[in-house]
Amino acid sequence: MSNSIYDIITTRMYLKVFRILVIVFLIPYTLLAQQKSDIPSGLKRFVASVSASKIGEAVAEIDFKRLSKDLYYGRVRWNLSASVQQNAVEVTVIPAFQPNFHWAPHLTPTDNHIIPQHVFRAPALIVADNSYTFSLIPDLDLIKKNSLPWMMDLNARDNRLMLGLGKSKITDHVLYEREIGMTIPSGEMVIGFYLLVSDKAAAIHNPFHRTINFMWTQWGEPLYKVGEPLHQKSMEPYVKHTYEWAFKNWRDAVWQEFDLNGKRVGAPVFIVNTTQSPNYPGQVNEREFRSIWNQAWFNSLRSAQGLYRYALRTHNDTLKKYALMTKELALAFPQTNGLFKSVIAVEMEQVEIDGKKVNRSKSWDTRYFGNSNRNPYTWDARLSPYHIADMSFTAYWMLVWYNELEQDHRLLSYAKNYADALIQLQDAEGFFPAWMNLETLQPMEHLQQSPETSVSVTFLSAMYKATGDVRYLQAAERAMKAVITKIIPQGQWEDFETYWSCSRVGSDKWVGKKVARNNMFKQNTFCIYWTAEALLELYKLTRKREYLRWGQRTLDELLMAQAIWQPPFIAIRSLGGFGVMNADAEWNDSRQSLFAGLIIEYGKVLKNKQYIQRGLAALRASFTMMYTPLNPSTMKQWQARWPFFGEKDYGFMMENYGHDGVTNDAGLGIGEFTIYDWGNGAAAEAYNRLVDKYGRRFVEEN
Repeated sequence: MSNSIYDIITTRMYLKVFRILVIVFLIPYTLLAQQKSDIPSGLKRFVASVSASKIGEAVAEIDFKRLSKDLYYGRVRWNLSASVQQNAVEVTVIPAFQPNFHWAPHLTPTDNHIIPQHVFRAPALIVADNSYTFSLIPDLDLIKKNSLPWMMDLNARDNRLMLGLGKSKITDHVLYEREIGMTIPSGEMVIGFYLLVSDKAAAIHNPFHRTINFMWTQWGEPLYKVGEPLHQKSMEPYVKHTYEWAFKNWRDAVWQEFDLNGKRVGAPVFIVNTTQSPNYPGQVNEREFRSIWNQAWFNSLRSAQGLYRYALRTHNDTLKKYALMTKELALAFPQTNGLFKSVIAVEMEQVEIDGKKVNRSKSWDTRYFGNSNRNPYTWDARLSPYHIADMSFTAYWMLVWYNELEQDHRLLSYAKNYADALIQLQDAEGFFPAWMNLETLQPMEHLQQSPETSVSVTFLSAMYKATGDVRYLQAAERAMKAVITKIIPQGQWEDFETYWSCSRVGSDKWVGKKVARNNMFKQNTFCIYWTAEALLELYKLTRKREYLRWGQRTLDELLMAQAIWQPPFIAIRSLGGFGVMNADAEWNDSRQSLFAGLIIEYGKVLKNKQYIQRGLAALRASFTMMYTPLNPSTMKQWQARWPFFGEKDYGFMMENYGHDGVTNDAGLGIGEFTIYDWGNGAAAEAYNRLVDKYGRRFVEEN
């Protein structure tokens, strides 16, 4: 026998002995570390195994209860004779099939990342293939009773879902990683969860619907029926606070007015901060350049319509004059081949006062037109490219003003000039580009085929309705087909905010690609909303059921970002409020005021009471961040953070809560600025528009 053959045989013998030793020693250790459960027969097509780690030496007891045909409750219990120092406790669920669809509320790109309870707005892990789907939903009632932080994880690569306990730390804006140092107290520890399963084609097409329905019925609706999230039903006092704050108590800081092209124009400023309060004891230090925006977020034309409606209802000619000046400003933005910019701003400077440098804006004599600096190319508004979504959104609100408030034909003419330019930019597949070069007016490289297209669909649908020109409807339907085909099924919800606002994680490597470990794109709720809105508008115009079917699926995915409970770790009222994306941390973000009307309208069209409740909850949540005695729990947090605040600050409202990913009951999570057009002014607009559409009784008493 040659030495080489002898070596091979010897090596194989050693490997065989090694494998036996692994089986003898490692498997007993694994059984001690993980306790597996017997899977109920009705679950076996969906779930292969459920196991739980030990806590110290305590082994878990796992049992299931069938609540209905497609709903099971899993309970995992440990009995601890003493407290235990342990970094994590995990319950692992392995699907019995290989999913091709995954959804989780937050991204976990590595094994060290987790989904912490801070982002448990409507927490669930969802998987599906072409035959089966199931959702894992934490028992939120147990989270309320438990002082330890809960967590989740979705590992698509290894086909593993996890629910457990563990502390976290923030390492990016905003992703969470595991943290050490958890102490588990003695006594009984329980983790509970629901498993919602289905093999029905409708549930596989829309894996979100049964999940949102269950969570709202279980936790959201009971809170809604006792008056959450506001302390009172009427929102009229909040609207009054908003306009008194902007046009009286903070007028010098908020309202901007100047002559442009021979006309007096004006609008509330883009942003103000706490140093501009009449009660602030120090020097004003402006956060950003003084500017007025008409773009997809901060849109002064949209807010002015709320002011105009309120002025008509209250017979306030002064407020009506302010609204009309804002309309004049929007019409004064120059067009180039139909395209137009979205920002007008002034020069900034630093001045030294008492030895301290502060930021100040110069006068409106230094004004210039520019575009939103939330883009992949530059932070300079002067150099920022044209943004199609900004133009389509603003032109859409011109049509709303024209159709619902005043038939000022300048608005229709301006919008038509843009619409005729827009339809020339549509690509062969139906998409509209995101950004256009300032000089060449050619599409730029980022997001050339994205769901930002959907906001243009809504605008073109409105143009067709206003003019009867079939070109606009044809372009809108081609665009919608592209979004239905490429975007919705794989959840490619990427827009400008996804990567080029405050949460820039992944902007260097994730654009257009899924995060492999989660089998998910970085996703933003803004373009989900645009798409749900566009689909509903096309359904109303064409009565094609396909649009309604895809629209409801898209709306249900959007509602996965809406808070359906009141967590004990959130110090302000949270029901109905929205998050932003699966890599950010806000609660009660101002986008909910924009979303509210659409959710209600779906409820009306589909005769779905739950959607109507959710839409009204979103509207009410739009006022929960306001500094006012009407919000005692929120006011307490404002006073903890900014003790100089007083009566003249009533109406001040940060755009969201917990933006940096952490909160407590002593002011942590409260911000330091207000964006009128993405805060109190936007909330007031939504309320006033819905009152005009449905009546005050519907809005406040349902």
